[in-house]
Amino acid sequence: MTAAAALLRTRRRSSAYYRTMRRLRQVLLGLATVLVLLYMLFPYYWAIVSSTKPGAALHNGSMLPQWDFTYYRQLADNTVFMGSLLNSAFVAGCTTVLSLALGISAAYALGRIDFPQKPLMLTAVLIVSIFPQVAVLSGMFELISFLGLYNRPSGLVLTYLLSTVPFTTWILTAFIREFPRELEEAARIDGCSHWRILTRILLPLMGPSLASTGILAFILAWNEFLFALTFTLTDENRTVPVAISMITGASRYEYPFGQIMAASVSVTLPLVVLVLIFQRRIVAGLTAGAVKG
Repeated sequence: MTAAAALLRTRRRSSAYYRTMRRLRQVLLGLATVLVLLYMLFPYYWAIVSSTKPGAALHNGSMLPQWDFTYYRQLADNTVFMGSLLNSAFVAGCTTVLSLALGISAAYALGRIDFPQKPLMLTAVLIVSIFPQVAVLSGMFELISFLGLYNRPSGLVLTYLLSTVPFTTWILTAFIREFPRELEEAARIDGCSHWRILTRILLPLMGPSLASTGILAFILAWNEFLFALTFTLTDENRTVPVAISMITGASRYEYPFGQIMAASVSVTLPLVVLVLIFQRRIVAGLTAGAVKG
């Protein structure tokens, strides 16, 4: 009885120890999560606070907003800024549609068709996607000038494809590889071509992946600054990131910090809402092909 009681006490102590350690890990994990969220969300919160403080109140150091929307009304009356919103929506939308159309075609070829140059093509896609923009800036400027697309939104669409097409191709290739080949084999027995297999069989099944990839491509095009600054000249053709950088104060000595913060919040808030709505689809698209069942 004594040995059995001692064993029971030992087991109870061991279980209590593991419960304590489990709770400690949960507390530490929650604390780490809160710290990461504060680090990531504080700049955006500070932008919201600064955009609602009028005049000298910007410098009082208060962490609470004052809910003065003067800067937002000024932006609504700014025809240049509102026009840049339309330009960004047009450029980002066209870039997304073209990137998905080109990316899905290239992804099917790289994911399903066997040819000797496929490893080289995959490597080229990866290299292009991580290549710095400034390295190709001069070459793209010569190409845009030669095509007569300088200072036109269509020229920005062409340059943005340089970064969005490799991105969409890489993600969609991983997603296509997850589909069972039995679907294509049955379709080929019925006499379907590769194009028919892609458009009639695979494409209807790729809704979540296309949605997540399209949202990410849209965000990339919406936030792009370097190409938009280089290849646009007039206010009528500038996109939102460039328009924000061009905001000036009432005098040359006044820095329009509050207006810039209001513009940043106005431009970023729709993207944040969009990402929060489709966050599950975005994660599913990014992790496609990462785990084999």
